[in-house]
Formats: sequence, structure tokens, C-alpha cells
Amino acid sequence: MAKNKNSQFKLVLTQMISDIFEKNKNVALNHKQVAAKLNLSDKAAVDTILEVLTEQTENGLFIRPERGKFKLKDQKVFIIGKVDMTADGSAFIVPDDEFEKDIFVAPRKLRNALHGDIVKVHVFGKKTSGRRNEGEIVEIITRAKTDFIGVAKVSERFAFIIPDDRKMLHDIFVPLSDLNGAKNGQKVQVSITDWPEGAKNPIGKVINVLGTQGENDTEMNAILAQYGFPLSFPTEVEKEANAIPETVSEAEINEKGRKDFRETVTFTIDPADAKDFDDAISFKKLPNGNYEVGVHIADVSHYVKPNSALDKEAYERATSVYLVDRVIPMLPERLSNGVCSLRPNEDKLCFAAVFELDNEANIKSEWFGRTTIHSDRRFSYEEAQEVIETKAGDYAEEILKLNELAYILRDRKFKNGAISFESTEVKFKLDERGKPIGVYVKERKDAHKLIEDFMLLANKKVAEFIAKKGNGNNKYTFVYRSHDSPNLENLNNFAAFASRFGYKINTKTDKDIAKSLNYLMEDVEGKKEQNMLTQLAIRSMAKAIYTTKKTSHYGLAFDHYTHFTSPIRRYPDVMVHRLLALYLDGGRSANAEEYETASSHSSAMEKRASDAERASIKYKQAEYLEDNIGSLYTGIISGVTEWGMYVEISENKCEGMIRLRDITDDFYVWDEKNYCIVGQRKHKKYQLGDEVQVKVKKVDLSKRQIDFSLIQD
Repeated sequence: MAKNKNSQFKLVLTQMISDIFEKNKNVALNHKQVAAKLNLSDKAAVDTILEVLTEQTENGLFIRPERGKFKLKDQKVFIIGKVDMTADGSAFIVPDDEFEKDIFVAPRKLRNALHGDIVKVHVFGKKTSGRRNEGEIVEIITRAKTDFIGVAKVSERFAFIIPDDRKMLHDIFVPLSDLNGAKNGQKVQVSITDWPEGAKNPIGKVINVLGTQGENDTEMNAILAQYGFPLSFPTEVEKEANAIPETVSEAEINEKGRKDFRETVTFTIDPADAKDFDDAISFKKLPNGNYEVGVHIADVSHYVKPNSALDKEAYERATSVYLVDRVIPMLPERLSNGVCSLRPNEDKLCFAAVFELDNEANIKSEWFGRTTIHSDRRFSYEEAQEVIETKAGDYAEEILKLNELAYILRDRKFKNGAISFESTEVKFKLDERGKPIGVYVKERKDAHKLIEDFMLLANKKVAEFIAKKGNGNNKYTFVYRSHDSPNLENLNNFAAFASRFGYKINTKTDKDIAKSLNYLMEDVEGKKEQNMLTQLAIRSMAKAIYTTKKTSHYGLAFDHYTHFTSPIRRYPDVMVHRLLALYLDGGRSANAEEYETASSHSSAMEKRASDAERASIKYKQAEYLEDNIGSLYTGIISGVTEWGMYVEISENKCEGMIRLRDITDDFYVWDEKNYCIVGQRKHKKYQLGDEVQVKVKKVDLSKRQIDFSLIQD
């Protein structure tokens, strides 16, 4: 133990000495000068400094430019980065500085760091093989998370929680007094409270008993808890929501600047099972032959005031989460499904973008402001689609004209370089216990696209209005939805892969990229490789984010774009409403830093919600195939890794893995460059996009994993 303490002291001293050189612009110093700068004068300390300098010069950390003097080698000694755990218990530290290489850390040098933690790592320099930088973690700066979901294993004297997270390689020890009533085999949420130095396992306490493993509610709640979404609203938030009147008062209708649209034909078009109606469309034919189209959005910011308990909770959640069988709303049900929801035959307060369009969908005038509406009809997408197809039914004239205008807007958008990604969306038929009894692919028809095109128009025009309002130094802080152009290396890799299927991607200009991607999306529709190629194309693109910086939206080919149309389920839209109201009333520009922080938080929570939604789909796919073990299916190879190949079943889009060790006719290895695995003796290839026959071999519900066996000729 004394030796361990001494090596720890030397590690700290190494960091202090390195800091001295960095602060002094790496001027060569002898060991006594270093000691003086550290305010150390006793002989033992000065000798130890010399010892450290000599040892670390041998390790490649320092160099001797002249006799008796030392300085840092050019390489950074201490680097801040994020921990990326591997299955064998070692880790790679991904540095904050993108120009630095990843640093390998052996398991014994991790110092209790966990996956995703931000850490400071001491870099030893390269091993003699010269293949990688190695290091040791000296400080955990921030924990990525301290709460984990797992299964309780309870014995007479103590308990352990076995985490579901594959990147969490330590079981968590829980004293019986901290079990919070959890029974053996139950799924729980556990929080790490301590991790004593030298202890193999962290210590924790159960903060939430989620229920019996394998039950639908337990598993869905486990996914929400795993991704950090609360399972209920605090009492104060519910209390605030319940105090808001359900009906709109005369005073609110007559509020200054609010326009009354209650006499104008207005309707909503939403999924059949939706309850939170964010948006409505009003339609009126004008005497000059043009059309007034209003995009009316629930006026959430009228009810949710800054710094209220409702607002703070909505900010933290940042988004509603849509799992397979439930919606976890951003706002309490009283608001999301009641007060704010644009239900038919009720007066509702909205924030609107109203356009005068001619027959060619050219905008002749526009108006932004608060409105009152009275929705005449609530259509499901299926009902609106029937009106479009039969040209008959409620408000047929209005819907058909809107569909006609939407076609023109859509066509114009694609001509300007927008990209059409029509990826397949998997839906499940569930029984009363939430068990999947069928899987189907959701179709997107004209009714969906009609709504989407008018929402895009409103989002685009609101963003343009604010962007153009502020000129020169007088720029207005706003929340934009930004989508960067793709990384060329990623795109070239995708183009090389698509060419194997006979598709050509022209990467000369952004417009050429968009045009050829659209040809590809059109061409691939209905073919076996559609979903895989679409997903790969999307992965080659940059991710869309929220930001106050005025940047374009590459995927839509819009110079300015925002999210204005879904404030019931997205916090950025609430911020956009507030800022638009402020500027319409002549207010000064809001604090950019504050809104940039909120935008970054919203982007992070959106990613988290998307991961939770995907996890719930994976769970249901595994649950569906659990009842089909031994069944044979045709699928497409959708991914290849060093461990095996992923196969997506064509008829139900469930994805599972064939492990390389289970393919017995040869020894197969991964050819990363060519997206395939190759047999070493017979040279048989299995390539991304190939059609294969598989048998469902094994399903692990807790890990949401499906294993297939390959049926070979």
C-alpha cells in the first residue's frame, strides 16, 4: 500500500512539475529551479523532483536539452477527454481537442472512471510499438451519470444490482437498509453514493423500484429512467397546471394584437390516436382569387410563464418522449391534452403565421401574431387522405386546394436542393398488456405531407422574418434549427457503397449532392435495400441542432429555419414564441448566451429522447421475436462489425445479429473498408445489402438483443 501511495504522490508531483513548465512557456529548468517555483526547499522534496524528472524523461515525458536541465516534450502531458469503455474493461479517452489522438487506458489505470465520464488523463507517450498513446486517469472531472437501471440480486446479508447498461461493467453493492423495499429479481433504479478507493464495486442505494422484470410497464419505465426522463410531474408543477382555466375568457380573446379567426374555416389533421393537437390550418378564399392560409399553433407561452414551476420543468425535459406504447409529455396532461390542445368546437388561443398565396403558391403577403381559433373539425390522417383520394367529404374543397398548393411548395423545395429522406417507420400492434402481436410499416401519404409542407413554410418564414429584421450590428437573438452540410469523407464513403447497387452520387456541389440523393431515394423506394441505404445516407449527414447562430438548414435547403410549430412537445418552440412576441412588441434583443445554453440543452435532450424511443422499439422487436424462436425469415445485411453482421428482417424490420463465431463453414473476418465479412479459406463474402436467410436463435429481453443463425446454402 505504501508503494501505491508513493506512486500516487509521484503522479501528482509529475502533474505539478508539468504545470510549471507549461506556465513558463516550456523554458528549460534544472530540478532546483523547478523546486523553487513549487516553493519546496527541503532536501527530500528537491531530491524527489530530480527523481521524477529523471524517471519521466525515460518515459518520454520530458527531454534534456542541456546537461542538468529539463523541459517538456512537445506532446501534451495531461489531456481532458471523455471515457469510452470497451467490453474488456479497458477504455479509450476521446480528447476534447479533436486534433489529439484517443488515449488507451488499461483497466487497472481507470481509477473508477465510468463510460461517458469527463476525465483528466496523464499521457505516458507512445508504447515502443508506436501504435497508440497510453495513459492513466488522474482525476474524474464530471460523472456522466450516477443512476443506473438493473436487476436486484438479494441475499441474506447484502444485495447487488446487476446493471442493464452494457458499458457499466461493475455490479453495484447495496446494503439491505438501502434496498427501498426491492425484492430479488425486481428491476430497480439505483444511485451510486460512494466508491471507496481500492474497492472493486461502487456502493449505491435503490431510489426507485420499477417492478417485475419483463412486465411491459416495468420495461418502459426502465427505459425512461435509463435515459433520465422523470416518470411523473412534481406536485408543484401539477398544481400550477391545474390552476389554469380550461376555457378561454373574453379578456384573452380581446387581448391587444390578437386577431379573431373563429369565423374562418379551421381544422386539425393528426394521427388517429393523438390527443395533443399542436397545429391547425385555417383557409379562406379571398375576393382577388388568392387564398389566405393560416398556420395556427397552440399559444403555450401564454400559459407557461418564464421561471414558473411549469416552465422550469418543461425546460429540463425539453421534449415529449414517444415510446412504442405511450407518450411522456413535456407538459402536464391538463395543458398538453386539454388547455393548449386545439380540440374541435372549442375556442383556443394560438400564435400564427398567416399567408396570402396565389394559385402558384407564391407568397403575396404574410402576418405573424397571436390569434383565437375555433376548430371546425378534427381529421385523422386517414380521414383527410380519404377526402384527397375520393375528392368528397367534409371541407373537401379546402383540403383539395391545400393539397394542390402543398404539392407546389414541395416541388419548389426539392428544386432548390432539399433532400427527401423517406425512411420506414415501424409500428406495433399491441394487446391489452402491451405485448406486440404484429409489426407493420407506417405509410406516409399526401395528408401527412400536406401538413408537413405548411409547417415547414411557417417555420421557414418565421425564421426569415427575424433574421431579416436585424441588420448589421443590430441582430436579434433567436433560436434557429441548424443543419450543417455533410462531412465529405462520410459522404464519399456512402457514395462508394451506394455505387455497389448501381447508384451514383455526385459530390461536386451541395446542389449536386442533394439532386443525386433525391434520385437515389426515388429509385430505391420499395426495393429491399431501401431502409438500409436511407439509414446509411442519414448517418452520413450532419445532425440538426438548435442554436442562436444564424446558419442554414442543409437538408431542407433553407437559408433560415426554426421550430415554431410544436410548442406542446418541444421547448425550443416555446422559446421561439417568446422571442417572436418580444420583437413584434418592439422589444430589445434577448441575451444570446442564455438562449444558446438553452438551445444546447434542448439539442442534448432531443438526442436522449430519440435514443429512448429507439430503445423501446428494440425492446418490442425482441419481445415480438421471443415468441418466434426457431422461425425462418428473409433479411438484408444492415451492418457488419468485427463481432458479426446485423440483419434486418424484410417483412417486419426487426434487426438482430449473426455472430461470426456461429458461422461454421469457414473462419470469417471483418473487412471494414469494403463493408463485408470474408471467409479466409473459401473467400465467400457477406456484404452490406446482401439478402440472407436467418433463423431466430436467441432473444435477451433485458439487453434488447436478438441473435440469429445464418441459414447457408
